[in-house]
Amino acid sequence: VTFSGINWYLLAPVKEDLNRVREQEVDLVRDYRRKAAQAANLEGMREDMQSLESRMEVLREMLPSGAEVPSLLDNISEAAIDNQLSIDFLRLRGPVAGEHYITRPFDIQVLGDYHRISTFLADVASLPRIVTLHDMTLVPEDGDRQRLRLSMLARTYSYRQGDEEATQ
Repeated sequence: VTFSGINWYLLAPVKEDLNRVREQEVDLVRDYRRKAAQAANLEGMREDMQSLESRMEVLREMLPSGAEVPSLLDNISEAAIDNQLSIDFLRLRGPVAGEHYITRPFDIQVLGDYHRISTFLADVASLPRIVTLHDMTLVPEDGDRQRLRLSMLARTYSYRQGDEEATQ
């Protein structure tokens, strides 16, 4: 009885270490297999990364810089005039800095008939710079069912490259 007690006393910590090392072995083998699979696909992953970076660059070019926002507003005004709409206002709000981009919201209010307003919205959506349209309301103008007033919030975005753009 004393021999098995001494055996248990001396071998119990070694047995616990062995079990812990076996569990580590399972984790290490799993990590090795995962990393080996990643290494085998490394060239494909590099090609995918290069493709994504080139697509990202194309999308960044569609975002106006801070200096291009006034010309974007001019383009929107021209679209309204081309569609024979009366512009009540086109007002730029303050920029809102996000983690990777700066949101530049502005309010638009125009007056005209339904078809001209819809063509105007299509023209704004097809501008070469990204503009998203939000919170649109379309109401008849003071009893005249032919003339409608469109009020909406539009947003454009600038890529945030560093602290210098956060201060703009």
